[in-house]
Amino acid sequence: MVKRGAGLRFVDMPTRLPLDRLTVPVRKLSARPGERALARHQAALLLLPVSPATIDWSALPHAQPLRALIEAKPRKGGDLVTLRVGERAQTLLVAAIVDATMGAFELLQFVGKAAQAALQERPRTVLVWELGLEAARAGEALCAAMAALQAGAFELPQFKSRPAPPRLMRIELAAKTRPKDLERTLAGAAGNNIARWLTSLPPNRLDAAGYRRCLEDFARLSGMHLSFYGERRLRRLGAGAFLAVARGNAARDAGIARLSYRPPGARRAGAPDLCLVGKGICFDTGGTNLKAHSGMLEMHTDMQGSAVALGCLHALSTLRSPLAVDGWLAITENRIGPTAYQPQDIVRAHNGTTIQVIHTDAEGRMVLADTLSLAAATRPRAIIDYATLTGACVRALTERYSGAFTNRLRTREIIEAAGASSGERVWCFPMDADFDTDLDSKVADIMQCAVDGKGDHILAARFLSRFVPPQVPWLHLDLAAGMRRGGLGHIGTDITGFGVRFTLELLARDWPAAARRA
Repeated sequence: MVKRGAGLRFVDMPTRLPLDRLTVPVRKLSARPGERALARHQAALLLLPVSPATIDWSALPHAQPLRALIEAKPRKGGDLVTLRVGERAQTLLVAAIVDATMGAFELLQFVGKAAQAALQERPRTVLVWELGLEAARAGEALCAAMAALQAGAFELPQFKSRPAPPRLMRIELAAKTRPKDLERTLAGAAGNNIARWLTSLPPNRLDAAGYRRCLEDFARLSGMHLSFYGERRLRRLGAGAFLAVARGNAARDAGIARLSYRPPGARRAGAPDLCLVGKGICFDTGGTNLKAHSGMLEMHTDMQGSAVALGCLHALSTLRSPLAVDGWLAITENRIGPTAYQPQDIVRAHNGTTIQVIHTDAEGRMVLADTLSLAAATRPRAIIDYATLTGACVRALTERYSGAFTNRLRTREIIEAAGASSGERVWCFPMDADFDTDLDSKVADIMQCAVDGKGDHILAARFLSRFVPPQVPWLHLDLAAGMRRGGLGHIGTDITGFGVRFTLELLARDWPAAARRA
């Protein structure tokens, strides 16, 4: 298919999510596989305590050379030891020494390094073997290893002339019991891979029209219902904030996608339990307030919030969640041109709020305003939104944490605890009402942003709060950790897909119910 703008757009088949290879199949083996089982694998990841017991060493084929290497010098948690074992040394054995005191992020980061070592020669199969760890720590370490291997083995989009080498086809698990969180780990890994895959696509592949086709294909394969609110429908609904951003696009293909998941046996009609809202700016030039080259280079990734929302939706569907969930994705580009919106424009949002435009590069909060308002109109029990929204949040936290903002401040402990235990760490910022004075406008209900940019992450959250009714529990995630050079935790790519693991943990702690009580 040749897309619009011959010579400037990608020539290929429509973009389709690789739903058939989001995760590598996992098979459970006996707790103590023998030498022949080990020899079937090109690589093995062995999870050991700091001081393995003699009985554990006796269960391991080729234990003597590994034990000699480990005991040759004092060892501590976080050490990796590698060697080749078996006939013709065909199996790469990576021994990861797991400390009982490691937190979730530290464990993911360490096991991620071990997984990278096990995958360095692109094996077709990998054995993961836990030996001698305390039961609870064993389950955590095995799930961390699964998450790391699934992330490391997943192929992000490539457009090179030469095909990629063979990929990992199977993971075999040797453990006393199947880890209780394994299904959630694998669903979260699939969701994270969706988020990273979409975010990695070049902007001439995933423009607004391409994104819509991708979602149509996803909905058909996943059995979800898709509604697409195109520009004509959005004009009828009065979604002027979204349409202002879309005005500068060369084609009239922007819109807001609504994907609906319902639990087995549930009816599609009725208010959803949860709405997941994502910013989907497929390319952000900054608009009239044009970005510099260094600031624009990676702006095809400015749709990562929508990709994370879609990844969460997929994970919940895979887990057959009892929650009725709608995903709302605000899909457009923010282009420069004679029809692009401009500073000092006054626009009216879907909920009737009038907005004075200050800076056209603050487009994310504009498209989210209408999308949040439309989602809130369905009367959900809670809303979570995801956006790579502000540089101020990155400056406040670096790319190691993401910022959290909520209209239920009493749930801060649950939100931050979910970040700590998932390994996707978040920090809750203040949301006091007096920040609103910095957004007072003389000519409209509210300014889009302040002129000086101080505390822009907080002001952006206060702006967005105008479009969520106070009776609806709401959490806004400013994805400062969505991009980090060298990756983050167990994710080895610059695009981290941050947010899926956090969301699954937050919902496991039943944040919506806690927020309604707060």
